Amino acid sequence: MAQDYYKVLGVEKTASADEIKSAYRRLAKKYHPDVYATASAEEKANAETKFKEIQHAYDVLSDPQKRAAFDQFGSEDGPTGGGGFGGFNPFQGGQGFNTQGFGDIFGDIFSAFAGGGGARSRTSARQGDDIEVGLQLDFKEACFGVEKEITYTRVENCPSCKGTGAKNGTAFKVCTKCGGKGRVVVQQRTMLGVMQTERVCDMCGGSGKIITDACPDCKGKGRVRKQRTIKVKIPAGIDNNQMLTMQNEGNAGVNGGPNGNLVIIFKVKPHPLFVRQGNDLNMELPISVTQAILGDTVEIPTLTGSVKIEIPEGTQDGAVIRVKNRGVKNLRRDSYGDLYVRVTIDVPKNLGSRQRKQLEELKEILDKGRYDKIEKYRKKLKEL
Repeated sequence: MAQDYYKVLGVEKTASADEIKSAYRRLAKKYHPDVYATASAEEKANAETKFKEIQHAYDVLSDPQKRAAFDQFGSEDGPTGGGGFGGFNPFQGGQGFNTQGFGDIFGDIFSAFAGGGGARSRTSARQGDDIEVGLQLDFKEACFGVEKEITYTRVENCPSCKGTGAKNGTAFKVCTKCGGKGRVVVQQRTMLGVMQTERVCDMCGGSGKIITDACPDCKGKGRVRKQRTIKVKIPAGIDNNQMLTMQNEGNAGVNGGPNGNLVIIFKVKPHPLFVRQGNDLNMELPISVTQAILGDTVEIPTLTGSVKIEIPEGTQDGAVIRVKNRGVKNLRRDSYGDLYVRVTIDVPKNLGSRQRKQLEELKEILDKGRYDKIEKYRKKLKEL
C-alpha cells in the first residue's frame, strides 16, 4: 500500500500547490543529507530515508496527473498499481513529459545554504552548531552577578590539517567526477520522460576533493573534539531559566564558516526565606498575637543587610508590608524591585494553667474590642 503523501509532507488533502511546495521546502531543508554531515551513521541513514520519502511525496503531489491518480486510487500508478492512469498515455503524440524544471525548485530550496545562488554544497561555508550548557547559581549570585568558569566540549577544526582532513592540509586533489562542486546532475528516463536531479557526488561524498593522505591526528575527519574553559561575567539580576549567548564559542563552522554560539541556561537555587517574582522579593514574617494587637518594631533580613519595619497596631493575619528598593536589580537598568513582607500571626500552643487563667481574665476586656471581620460575618448570617 502506498504511503499517504499528504501525511509525509504534513499537509491537508485540500492543500494548494503553493502550500505543498512550501511544506516540501521546509522538510527538505530539515532532512537534507548535508545537514547531517557530522552526524552518526544511523542518523545519516535515517535522514537520507526521510529525505527520499519527502522528495517522492512532492514528486507525486506537485504533478496534477499523479496527484489525481493518487487521490482516486491511493497510488500514483492508477488503479492497476503500475498499469498507467486509466488508459492515459503520457507519451501520446510523441511528446514525453520532461521534469527538468524539478532541478530549478531543488536549487531554489537550498539556495539559502549557498549564500544566495545554486544548490547547497558541502563545499560551501556553513556556521557551526550552537552548544547549550546548564549553569547552577546560588540565589545571591543571581541577584548580584558573578564571574564563573565554564568547562565544556566542542568540535574544532583540526589544527594539524586546518580542517581539510588531509595530511598537512595539502594531501588532496580535486574530485574528477564533480569538478570540485560536490554535487552531480543525474538524468533518469522514466515512463513520464527524463527525470533530472542533483545529488551529492558519490566519489567525494560531497566534499569536492579526494584526500590522498589522511591527517593522522583527526583520521581524515578534519574535526576534533576538545575541552574548553572560558570565564563568563554573569550580570546582576539574572533569573532562573534565562539564557546568555556567548558569540562564536560553539562548534566550529564548516569550510571556513563561523563558529556557532554557546548558550548558557541558568538554574538558580531557591532561597530559604525569599521567593522571587520578577525583580520583587516576597517573604513571610511570623509575629505573635500580642505584636499583632499592640504593634511592634521588627528587624528583618534583606539581600543587603537588616532593616527595621513597623508592625502597626491591630495588624491582621496576611497583611502585606512593602519595603521599597530592597528587591533584585533590574537586569537592563540601574533600578531595583521591592520587598513584600507578608505577616502571619502565630497563635501559641500548649499554654500552661497560669497562662490560660490570665488570658481568661483578659477575655472580657478583649471581647469589648472592635472586630471588623466578625461583625461582617454576623451581618451576613442575618441575611440568610
